[in-house]
Amino acid sequence: MVNSDQFGKRLQRIMDEYDLNATSFADEIEVGRSSISHILSGRNKPSLEFVMKIVSAFPEVELYWLLNGKGSFPKKTAEPSAAPKLSSNQLQADFESILPSNSESSQQNSQMPHTDPVTETLASVKEEAIERIVIFYKDGTFKNFVP
Repeated sequence: MVNSDQFGKRLQRIMDEYDLNATSFADEIEVGRSSISHILSGRNKPSLEFVMKIVSAFPEVELYWLLNGKGSFPKKTAEPSAAPKLSSNQLQADFESILPSNSESSQQNSQMPHTDPVTETLASVKEEAIERIVIFYKDGTFKNFVP
């Protein structure tokens, strides 16, 4: 269960971090301005939708930290691992070593039919009735299409 007073303090910390007042913060997460003041005062508890709007608008906010105060803010990102530096000549040589030679690739191409994966998929689906198509986006949203 979320402690309203502590949640309000964490909400204020987010607003301070981004140098936002209650009005601009409400506009940023697309909620009513009174929602912010009611949560900051402890009058109302945050809804799940309210919390998710904060996490979506501010990716540096950890959900667990926002709800329970455990974790960190701003979110600590893992240090990128150091990839070995390769010269362009070495990269070119590695790339050429995995590609077949021109004569091999032309023989392989002449033996393989020229179809793309989309055409193959559509051909297999034509026999079945499509109930719906769902497209998922990287930001967690989706669109649902019903034919």
